[in-house]
Amino acid sequence: MELLSTIGGGMMFIMTILFVVLAFFGLAKNGGHMATQPMTWKTIIPKFDLKYWSTVGMLIYAVNGCELIAPYVTKMKKPKRDFPKAMVALSIMTAFLTIFGSFALGIYFNAYHLPNDLKMNGSYYAFQALGQQLGVGKLFMYIYAWTSVLYMCALLAVLLDAMTRMLISDTGDKFMPKFLRKTNSDGLPINGYILTSSLSAFIMLLGVFLPEMNDVFNWLLNLNGIISPGITCWIFYAFMRVRKNSAKYPSEYVYIKNDKLAYIVGFLLLAVTAIATILGITPQDVKQFSHTWWYELIINIVAIVVLIGLGAILPSIRRREEKYGIAFNKGQWIAILGIVIVSIIFNLWLGGTHLALRGLYIAIESIIALIVITMIGRKNPNI
Repeated sequence: MELLSTIGGGMMFIMTILFVVLAFFGLAKNGGHMATQPMTWKTIIPKFDLKYWSTVGMLIYAVNGCELIAPYVTKMKKPKRDFPKAMVALSIMTAFLTIFGSFALGIYFNAYHLPNDLKMNGSYYAFQALGQQLGVGKLFMYIYAWTSVLYMCALLAVLLDAMTRMLISDTGDKFMPKFLRKTNSDGLPINGYILTSSLSAFIMLLGVFLPEMNDVFNWLLNLNGIISPGITCWIFYAFMRVRKNSAKYPSEYVYIKNDKLAYIVGFLLLAVTAIATILGITPQDVKQFSHTWWYELIINIVAIVVLIGLGAILPSIRRREEKYGIAFNKGQWIAILGIVIVSIIFNLWLGGTHLALRGLYIAIESIIALIVITMIGRKNPNI
């Protein structure tokens, strides 16, 4: 994983820097002509309406991710010195790529008439246009495509490993069930990987009734603009709790020395991120109040409820293990999983229909399924 992440991440970073540099070189070569015309301050400054504010979560998602390295900080040679340097370097790279990368895209794309599949294929279009401008055809597009394959594989490996390790970290014994904390001979939490993969498959399944693949991709990307800031809210909340009790939770990695100032900063960041998360629930890239809009709104809410619900359920399962020795017997597991699967499939089918009250029907069915699961789960597994 270390080798794959180094190669994939390094190549993607080089390709992004290369695109920015060559884009400006191409701009100078063709006399400063840009695809976006007219290029004025109004083009750069966004329109601050509901649609814009619903996309702020995507901006947070774009700069998120550094929290995922938490399980690996202690593996650094000199974490106390190297970790802050890595965070500063990450901030500089993110700012550079966001500002200059966005401007470089304006060289090849008309901001007034963007392609419908820009989010899905925009990177390939950009490198194709760059290659054609510099006289090498589709060379850059093919190089980027293979770079993207390595990068996505590396990203998938890191996400699976990092998120699972965070689940079963130093608090795992208290909150996580035994089957999730089980590791193989190499110390890898295999069952945790299975859980993470299952959640990913479930989320992808939610979009099965969307009209086109482009809609599925856009929805998944926009969902990240909800989930990622939502996770960050918990990080800021934890930060506030830690700084409020800094004597109880000492740390070698302190950026803001004053605890009160750090608490205020954490609260402000939590408030902004929470607002962005809530606004992000509103569907994007589709006609407002259309059938697809309502369906995306429903599956956004379902995804959030399931993920938060799972976070609340896992500690309860751990408490049952401590009380009874096992959380559930075989019959209970089969019944619970069966009801969950049937409920999800039925709700997905309802979401794909044109029933006027489908949202209400989904809510009623979900509540009934939850009540039945609770009744089954409350029973003593040893009886």
